[in-house]
Amino acid sequence: MTKRYALGIFDDEDVLLHAIDNVRAAGVKIYDVFSPYPVHGIDDALGIERSRLPIAAFFFGLTGLAFALWLQIYTLGFDWPMIIGGKPHIALPAFIPVSFELTVLFCCHGMVITFYVISKLFPRFKVPVMDVRSTDDKFVMAIELKDGADMGQLGQLLRANGASEVNEKEMTKE
Repeated sequence: MTKRYALGIFDDEDVLLHAIDNVRAAGVKIYDVFSPYPVHGIDDALGIERSRLPIAAFFFGLTGLAFALWLQIYTLGFDWPMIIGGKPHIALPAFIPVSFELTVLFCCHGMVITFYVISKLFPRFKVPVMDVRSTDDKFVMAIELKDGADMGQLGQLLRANGASEVNEKEMTKE
């Protein structure tokens, strides 16, 4: 399946942010914006909702904490009870370091896996690049061209809002 995109290439992030507001105000739906580094305020300008990844992180951490406590209580309290330093078998203050470490471990691994699944970044999966310069020093605004879209009018809109060049690109989705 092949899709066509209009790419507006920008040199400055402030010009890009202003252009995003103007292009969206003109009723054009922006597919995505690619930049060499994170741009403050671009999520709000594009109308992207806040990520729910922190909620997932909380539940991954809670799972790690529950697993750590269960593991320590089971091993030291039931499976292999030992009295270490005169402490009782189940001594919760002694469980804090291991519980903290497993909470962080589960949280980090869970967030990375969740991010990769949501972003569809799987091993050996080739991610298409709209414009190679977006990894170096240019900002690229991609607009999907639907059937009957006027590339000339869209290019004129992008240039009027500060695009240094406007290109058309076809991407094949595998």
